[in-house]
Amino acid sequence: MSIRLRLTLLYSSILALTLVIFSLALYTILRQVVYNGLANDLVEDARTLVEARTALDGRGPSDTHGNPPARSPWGRRPAPRFGTPETFGQIINLDGSVVFASTNLEGVELPLSAQGWEAVKSGRAWREAVTVENQPLYIYSTPLISQGRITSVVQVARPASEQEGALGVLRGLLTLGTVLATLTAFGVGWVLAGAALRPINRLTQTARAIGAERNFDRRVEHSGPNDELGRLATTFNQMLGELQTAFHQTHQSLLAQRRFVADASHELRTPLTTIRGNLGLLQRQPPINTDDREAVLSDSVEETERLMRLVQSLLTLARADAGQAVRTELVAVQPTVEDVVRQTQRLAPDHRVSAEAIPDLVVLAERDMLKQTLLILLDNAVKFTPVGGAITVSAVAQGSNAAITVRDTGIGIAPEALPHIFTRFYRTDTARTGDGAGLGLSIAQSLVEAYHGAITVSSQVGQGSAFTIALPLAPVRATAD
Repeated sequence: MSIRLRLTLLYSSILALTLVIFSLALYTILRQVVYNGLANDLVEDARTLVEARTALDGRGPSDTHGNPPARSPWGRRPAPRFGTPETFGQIINLDGSVVFASTNLEGVELPLSAQGWEAVKSGRAWREAVTVENQPLYIYSTPLISQGRITSVVQVARPASEQEGALGVLRGLLTLGTVLATLTAFGVGWVLAGAALRPINRLTQTARAIGAERNFDRRVEHSGPNDELGRLATTFNQMLGELQTAFHQTHQSLLAQRRFVADASHELRTPLTTIRGNLGLLQRQPPINTDDREAVLSDSVEETERLMRLVQSLLTLARADAGQAVRTELVAVQPTVEDVVRQTQRLAPDHRVSAEAIPDLVVLAERDMLKQTLLILLDNAVKFTPVGGAITVSAVAQGSNAAITVRDTGIGIAPEALPHIFTRFYRTDTARTGDGAGLGLSIAQSLVEAYHGAITVSSQVGQGSAFTIALPLAPVRATAD
């Protein structure tokens, strides 16, 4: 069962129940009012009958309240009928025998139920609706008291056909009105529920279309008020936006992963192929000469070291991609830069590697990370700077960051290659002759960004390049160990 049908049935049921309760209450009240009016008339008729009968008999019994009877309106003449033609009168003894009956009864006795007998014998009046010869009557019975005791019972009745007919019409109108109102409420509720739930239908259709087409660009259109359904549509659109972003990121990650696996396989295949070929040479029979053997072994050692560096670089990138928590400490920039410059001078004695005057700066990072990043940048600078070229390292404070720059006087980077130099396994045409795997700058960027820093580059072909590391400065009162 749909929500629309459930809501409509709920509204209709509540309205039907309300109308039924209202109709029953209204019918009960009106019926009580009608029969109370009829009962009041019968009370007067009963008093008239008592007075008339007392006058005819010449006796003076009191009424139900002990008051002496008034003079009969008919004098001492026996009335052929009692009251109006539709009024019936009867007096019975306590044993049930009829003492007096109006002529319009025509021999028919007015009944009195067992509950009525108990009531009148206890001195109370009794009213009841009965059916006599297929005609509804409303009978009023009251005890007749003489000399302080109950001697007989006076009964007065009137036909209740008009009252029952009017009440029957009222019952029909109330029943018909309740049914029509319920059916109308069902139809109106069905339309209103459909209009209210239309945004949910659009949301369902949109979700189904997105699932079938995998198109996260679609949105739910909602032009109504910002009610619960409006907020639901807005939330659903926001969720679609987040899903679109996540889907795009996942798609890009999968593409990058495929490229990474393909490039890694390519880079690993070269040294492994070389090592396998060298091992084949060493297995030759007859054996190769001593000079060739030493050359093959030396080449295998170099390829093994290259393979180890490549694997280490891949592990570093994998840790960075995994988002492992980093340890932050206070790092003094000057001693770290000087240490890295001295190490590079020993490894590249043919280049002029120096550090400019480094100010007393302290950054929030990790010393090994900063050292490894600087070594990558200096190694990259040495690789693309001619022998005798100058390489300098400088540092300045820029706002809340410390900017450490490695500048070389090498061949520079072409403008079309600048956007790609931090991409894994990317190497410019001029770098294809080197032994690098194209991972150094990617590792440097990952390490710096892990400490909320950034790395940028500026370059001119034929004049050199400048790589700048920006790391957050430590608080003013903090000092490095």
